[in-house]
Amino acid sequence: MSEIELRSVGKSYGSVAVLNDISLEMGDGEFVVLVGPSGCGKSTLLRMIAGLEDISAGEITIGGKVVNDMPAKERDIAMVFQSYALYPHMKVAENMSFALKLAGAPKAEIEKRVTQAAEILGLEKLLDRLPRELSGGQRQRVAMGRAIVRDPRAFLFDEPLSNLDAKLRVKMRSEIKKLHQRLRRTMVYVTHDQTEAMTMADKIVVMNGGKIEQAGAPLDLYNDPANLFVAGFIGSPEINLIEAVTEGATALTRGGVSLPLGRQVQAGKRVVCGIRPQHITLGTTGVPGRISLVEPTGEDQEIVVDMGGQDISVVVHGGKLLSAGQDVTLTIDADKVLLFDKDTGERLR
Repeated sequence: MSEIELRSVGKSYGSVAVLNDISLEMGDGEFVVLVGPSGCGKSTLLRMIAGLEDISAGEITIGGKVVNDMPAKERDIAMVFQSYALYPHMKVAENMSFALKLAGAPKAEIEKRVTQAAEILGLEKLLDRLPRELSGGQRQRVAMGRAIVRDPRAFLFDEPLSNLDAKLRVKMRSEIKKLHQRLRRTMVYVTHDQTEAMTMADKIVVMNGGKIEQAGAPLDLYNDPANLFVAGFIGSPEINLIEAVTEGATALTRGGVSLPLGRQVQAGKRVVCGIRPQHITLGTTGVPGRISLVEPTGEDQEIVVDMGGQDISVVVHGGKLLSAGQDVTLTIDADKVLLFDKDTGERLR
């Protein structure tokens, strides 16, 4: 059953439409990530689900009930924002319990929920501290704890990790994923970071220009993108996109390089070939090129190769350190080459 469902939802500010015909189902206990570039409408959509923004068209249902006109406080949803928004004069336990006190919950019930949330998030020893005495990651955990004690039917996260440093982001990413596995509640998470989306989501919703480009499981979007936008947005390092003209089972680039396609395609069609860096290896047969940049990442190396005037990213596993100016031969996995229509950007199946 869908815990949250959007049916042809739209949002306009006067004559300016920021969301168009959004239809989406979010299952009970599903972790859904809304991802896309700044300004694509993902945070606005989240706030509409929460009841913090009115909708201009369509319906939103939560637990099977239409909530278009229902105030935010009655939707049984907890939201964690980018800013921690903790009360600076209140200790951690007071911050976590404040909403329950306002709702008139019994003192024993409040203490029980705060204790349980603190155990889940590892905050037991921090309950008597003020927010200024906490690190950024600890403050974010308190903000999550404040949401957990409410025991909502769904959690909404609006770029909660964007204020943290890179190392702490990775740690908190794991914490949120563990939280989801433990609580098994529907979670809707907004980010512009596709790595967060790939590592956390059960379902990724890629948004662009106020509409959904594609929704599905992370690996489905990675292996089977619907269009050029999704292919370019999902995956790290970014997919190589090369303009070419088809010639049967190959495609000829503007630099005169012949790329294998792994299947027969109508000749003379203008296409964009999508080749992920992970699907190219260095070998003795294939396409010649010259390394222009080497970026060691530990066990792997991310290199950029000049291939007939086109820069190609390649991920090299193991082996000795390569160097700029070195001549190499690129072996492309023809079965993994994705084809897109040059004019429409749509995937050619």
